[in-house]
Parts: sequence; structure tokens; C-alpha cells
Amino acid sequence: MKRPGWYLIAGAAAGFAGVLGLHGAEAATPTVLGQLKPGGTGTFPAPSLSAPAPGQTATPAAGPTSAAAGPARTATGAVEPYGYGQLSVTVTVRGSQITDVSVPLLRTAEPYSQQLAQQVIPMLRSEVLAAHSARINGVSGATYTSEAYAQSIQSALDKLHVK
Repeated sequence: MKRPGWYLIAGAAAGFAGVLGLHGAEAATPTVLGQLKPGGTGTFPAPSLSAPAPGQTATPAAGPTSAAAGPARTATGAVEPYGYGQLSVTVTVRGSQITDVSVPLLRTAEPYSQQLAQQVIPMLRSEVLAAHSARINGVSGATYTSEAYAQSIQSALDKLHVK
């Protein structure tokens, strides 16, 4: 039986140290959606993730305009921590129909989580708008993000007294 060479052990140790080094540097500076990190790196929000700046009010979303539907109402759900950061969702409803969903707060601990969230959140938004509910299917590979998104949606709907 041959023994593993020293190069295998050294390579494994170097790889492990490299992974720790990459994750440790990024975990110290969480990214808020739309903000740049020091040094000019960062991510920008997709249009569906944008929200009004602090102090501004949201423009009523497109949707049914009949008087029976009533005025558009907006609420922001609770900040939900999940395995890789925090997020909060703002919901606009007209009557009992969800007409718009946005993510004003998304903090992630690492760039991969940021990229994943930017891919997943538009999918989750589409599901909420189709279902008019927080009862949506999660996205495979983004279970924690999906659960936090649905919980924040439900929190906002509870504030609006929408079932």
C-alpha cells in the first residue's frame, strides 16, 4: 500500500487556507444591495429590486384602477435573518391583490450570496405576484433566501390586514 505523498497533504492544506482566506475577507464587509464596497467593487440592484430612497413615498403600482379595489397601500415586512444575511420586503396591495413587491433591504455576508439573491429574488417576486400570497414555492438551491422572503412578505401582508 502506497502512502499519500506530502504534496497531497500540502495541497489540501493550501486549498483549505485559500478558501478560509477568501471567505474571511468578505464576511467582514457585508454588502447592502446597491452600495459599493470600499475599493470600488459591489453590486447594483436589478430594477425589480429597487425601492424609493428614505424619505420618499412609493408610487402606486400598476393594477386594477376600479374604485372597488380601493387605493394602493404599502407596507414593509420584518427584517428576516437567514443563513447568509438579512432581507426585508415591501409589498403594495390594492384591495386584496398584491400589485408590487420590492426588496429595500438585502444584506449578504459574501459575494456569492449576493449573486444568488439577485438571481432568486426576481423569481420569488414573480411567484408572489402570480399567487397574490406569501404561500409560494421556494427556489431550489436558495431555500434560506426563499423562506426569509416569504416570511417578510407575510409580515407585510399582516400589517396590511391582507390574508
